[in-house]
Amino acid sequence: MDVNDLVLVSVDDHVVEPPNLFDGRLPAKYADYAPRFVTRADGTDAWEYNGETVANVALNAVAGRPKEEYGIEPTSFSQLRKGTYDHSERVKDMSANGVLGSLCFPSFPQFCGQLFARTADKDVALAMVQAYNDWHIDEWCGSNPGRFIPCALPAIWDPEVMADEIRRVAKKGCHSITFSENPSKLGWPSIHDPHWNPVWEACSDEAVVVCMHIGSSSQLTITSPDAPMDVMITLQPMNIVQAAADLVWSSMLRNYPDLKVALSEGGIGWIPYFLERIDYNYDRHHAWTGQDFGDKLPSEIFNEHVLTCFIDDKFGLASREHLAMDKVMWECDYPHSDSNWPESPEILTQSLAGLSDTEIDQVTHLNAMRHFNFDPFTVLGGKQNCTVGALRKQVEGHDVAIRSQRRADDDGSHATKATDLLKMAMSHSD
Repeated sequence: MDVNDLVLVSVDDHVVEPPNLFDGRLPAKYADYAPRFVTRADGTDAWEYNGETVANVALNAVAGRPKEEYGIEPTSFSQLRKGTYDHSERVKDMSANGVLGSLCFPSFPQFCGQLFARTADKDVALAMVQAYNDWHIDEWCGSNPGRFIPCALPAIWDPEVMADEIRRVAKKGCHSITFSENPSKLGWPSIHDPHWNPVWEACSDEAVVVCMHIGSSSQLTITSPDAPMDVMITLQPMNIVQAAADLVWSSMLRNYPDLKVALSEGGIGWIPYFLERIDYNYDRHHAWTGQDFGDKLPSEIFNEHVLTCFIDDKFGLASREHLAMDKVMWECDYPHSDSNWPESPEILTQSLAGLSDTEIDQVTHLNAMRHFNFDPFTVLGGKQNCTVGALRKQVEGHDVAIRSQRRADDDGSHATKATDLLKMAMSHSD
């Protein structure tokens, strides 16, 4: 398939929240509790909320910068492409990259809204989650119909409240929610606990995909305390195998046959061996461990329920005969450093070599459109307006040049150890 004929829907990108996010979105009695965006004396930006300072407002939002400037920066909006936080500019950046649709994960509230969950007054916490979700659905996504897949924050501190919010946002057309790949690391019960049953029921009833993004437990596995950051970066997608194992051996997928879970930014190359391993384990051990999959194998349960996602995974696609190809989806990861923006179509084409046109359409857009209830073709006047070539033509001349955005007082030094990077990325006070 010619690169210009591709239709690309990304199921993993990230938004840097704009300073005016909460303006006019909270009931009057909660307005004074809203997060405040501040520029500090040193020129860096931060969010202040509930006694906490979120100093890293745009974790790894490095799109448009040379590779030598990658890191956990930027630390101020002056270093950002406008497309990271402005939805109109984001659509231009998407079109220049040939990307039709985008599902965007949060930044400063953390993947599961942990910032709001730490609020002692849970009425205030819920008001913040709902205001965020309304902004995300109505403004970020709603201002550009057919270009975004909405993804809601969870009210993760209470499964009943969370289920109610899932049903509320589903009525607004939101069919995905971000959740932790290991909630026990955040201090809540694990997915093996029936504590979460109201959530799984709501997601099943409303056809809402549970998106478990790497790092959403606020912890990343590190092999040793002095490991260079390259170790953490290497292991990030493969670490999600732990969440995959939890999913398979828990009862949630068997108890909720309509439930879908996405392993966001988890890659696909590891899956064939994982499927082989869980079936081998089941055959050898279920008689004494007590696992019961009825007339199915664990691999079949995984393939029925789990959506798998990749950025660049040639080995995974070469092993496609061992994958559930109706569940595999592509990711851009804009504006993070794993993203291939603004050359995603050209780089993705290298991974698609050998796939049939039908398989290409599946992984580039059809699977995402089906699983997330996303129908851009109807909104935008047909598939012919949604291809890489058509989208790029619409924004000819849009500036995608790579240029330095380093602050004048930045000496160019970066964290060199994985523990340093993790500490800086996950810390919310300074």
